[in-house]
Amino acid sequence: MSTIPNVVHSRSLPEAQSGELLQFSRESVQWDWMSMSARRQNPGESYTSSTNGEEAAFVLLGGRCTVNWGEGSRSIGQRKNVFDGLPYCLYLPTNHSVTFQAETVCEIAECRVPSQAKLQPKLITPKDVVSGLRGGGNASRQIVDIIRPEFPADKLVVIEVYTPGGNWSSFPPHKHDVHNPPAEVDLDEIYYYRINRPKEGFALQRLYSPDLSRDITIRAQDGDAVLVRSGFHPVVAGPGYDVYYLNFLAGTSRTLAVTEDPNHVWLKSTWRDTDPRLPLVR
Repeated sequence: MSTIPNVVHSRSLPEAQSGELLQFSRESVQWDWMSMSARRQNPGESYTSSTNGEEAAFVLLGGRCTVNWGEGSRSIGQRKNVFDGLPYCLYLPTNHSVTFQAETVCEIAECRVPSQAKLQPKLITPKDVVSGLRGGGNASRQIVDIIRPEFPADKLVVIEVYTPGGNWSSFPPHKHDVHNPPAEVDLDEIYYYRINRPKEGFALQRLYSPDLSRDITIRAQDGDAVLVRSGFHPVVAGPGYDVYYLNFLAGTSRTLAVTEDPNHVWLKSTWRDTDPRLPLVR
């Protein structure tokens, strides 16, 4: 049995305790591209991070903080948690540093990939992101594009997805593990989960290869990170439990070209209306 992890679980911190919620390096999970962490800060606490030979994206999951990346200090944050509004995100290319000082309890997710590209830092605000609805029927979901392929980054793409309870997401199942542009490009992907009822809620994510030689189902809970290395990877939210996941992607190209599972593409022709519960955030 392979020892390469498919999921990294969150630490269970008491509600009032700050610290690291989740952390893995690309080396520790035997991956080419992405390292990730998530942390909680209490008011007054600071966190400083530097990028040397890497680029990074910092997504403010919730709370308010002051951020300084060498261009003065700015107070950011307008959502209490991921189900309370649209995000702020700081993109930081190599050879830069940033300090976050919490004004309220805040949580930040961070993803890094190797990069030597000489680009410019950029703060992405809720006014900069693009929110839209995708799919139909019980495969409806809300997509929030934070760092899109046309954004001036080197490797990273960042997306938030909201799936109402009982709905399917990343559907029809798709994959992006073969570098065959323009039809498909090779991208690794992280699914970092938050659930509106974190103690009871869950999502199921299936990871399978086209020939079904690899076919597993993961029960993802609040704070889990599922690592999509290859193959198809659809998600279903448990009934009654709205599911958020933060996607970080990186690979040989920033083009989001995918191959859909031909066994399930026919379902798109049956979709008429999107779920009236959407959008979950505005």
